[in-house]
Amino acid sequence: MTSDAFPLAQALQLGCLDAHDQYALVRRGELSPRELTAAGIARARHFDPALGALSHADFDGALDRATRVSPDAPMAGVPWLPKDSVRYPGMPTRGGSRSRSGVPATDAPPFVQRFDAAGLVAIGKSAMPEFGLMGSTEPLLGPVTRNPWSLGHSPGGSSGGAGAALAAGIVPLAHGSDGAGSIRIPASACGVVGLKPGRGATVAVRGRHAIEDLIVADSLMSRSVRDTAWAFAAAYPDADFSVQALTHPPRRLRIGVIDTSLPGLAPDPAVFSVLEDVVALCSSLGHEVETTQYPLPGQDVWQALHTLWSRLGLDAVEMATAQGGDDFAARSLEPWTHGLAHYHRTRCGVAELEQAYAIVAALPAAFAALHQHVDVLLTPTLRSLPPLLGELAPDRDFEALLPAMFHWMSYTPLQNLAGTPAISLPLGQSGRLPVGVQFAADRGQEPLLLQLATELEQAAPWNGRWPDVSAATAMKEIR
Repeated sequence: MTSDAFPLAQALQLGCLDAHDQYALVRRGELSPRELTAAGIARARHFDPALGALSHADFDGALDRATRVSPDAPMAGVPWLPKDSVRYPGMPTRGGSRSRSGVPATDAPPFVQRFDAAGLVAIGKSAMPEFGLMGSTEPLLGPVTRNPWSLGHSPGGSSGGAGAALAAGIVPLAHGSDGAGSIRIPASACGVVGLKPGRGATVAVRGRHAIEDLIVADSLMSRSVRDTAWAFAAAYPDADFSVQALTHPPRRLRIGVIDTSLPGLAPDPAVFSVLEDVVALCSSLGHEVETTQYPLPGQDVWQALHTLWSRLGLDAVEMATAQGGDDFAARSLEPWTHGLAHYHRTRCGVAELEQAYAIVAALPAAFAALHQHVDVLLTPTLRSLPPLLGELAPDRDFEALLPAMFHWMSYTPLQNLAGTPAISLPLGQSGRLPVGVQFAADRGQEPLLLQLATELEQAAPWNGRWPDVSAATAMKEIR
């Protein structure tokens, strides 16, 4: 059987199921792992020309891998997408950049190995902006990824291809990496579930790096809390770890609400309205909800973010220069990356770098003290609705692009610097565009966040909301 042979109508029907329900069909013997993978490939062929969610397709390789999967594996045959930044054997690792070659990887990190062992089948790579440094997925390398809810809008980034593929139902699980919100941003913009685990809460995903080791976390994004919880447990360093039963939290929680972002900006009215609705929902469920404040001055944290993020841009330029010289770096890297490097060279000296690391060092204790009084923080995920494509394009004037991007994503970076977990849940809508809200907790409290998320998913379900470009909508149209 080839991927083209799988009936589209049946593939669309399967695309409306989460990973657990897709695998249940294999467990019951109704589908083989290869057939389940083939259905995901059929959906990718159908939707991706409009979305640009995949940076690389490996459909033949996926079918070959699915043939070798044991039907007894926990997620046998379930299709997924690793991000273009993570190594996967037989696929290129370009990180959304023209500076990287298309040479296929020959090995995989432990993070990927865990999911392969669980029976997931990678059908390709998800698209991302250059090196994950941008909050919208519009790399000059291509593809520009479009939001399934509105093709003229951004799906966010840097895990934008993952968010778009999930929202459309191409796959039920997709890898996201989050250094300043890159899981939670597309989760909010695309209306899916995005968990950023705490520091050190997954097995290794990439090589060691002094900044990325501190701020970047990885997980699989999904449309359901139980899928996200399964993926978190599967990638936890302790192989015997399991997330507690996804029931309601063990007690009513103290939820602290912060509506302003790190630099002190208020959310747009549409976002604030959703936040108010979620506050009311949490109160109706018996949780104690009160306003609170950030554990450290937001402006100090904000400056630390700019220092560390721009240093990543400088690292990229220096790496490309070492690889091929100044001319190669100039023509192969995007203006945004060069702008970050210039920002760091001209505005971030040793004193600024020392202060940034001091903030990173102080935040865990500050959050531990805060969480003596509140169990969970509630904020918007993003300051406004998803922008139109082009508003955060990497070749836009840097001095205008810098505040435009960081102000939009000014709620999410705090947990990266603190190393604490956070989750974006698709609890709101404004017109046709999703609006996510963020819940954050102290180190090691991912199970508590997932329990709260389960309760909220049951109280205000989102599984019936689908964009115009999706398996559920297309299935109605072909009937």
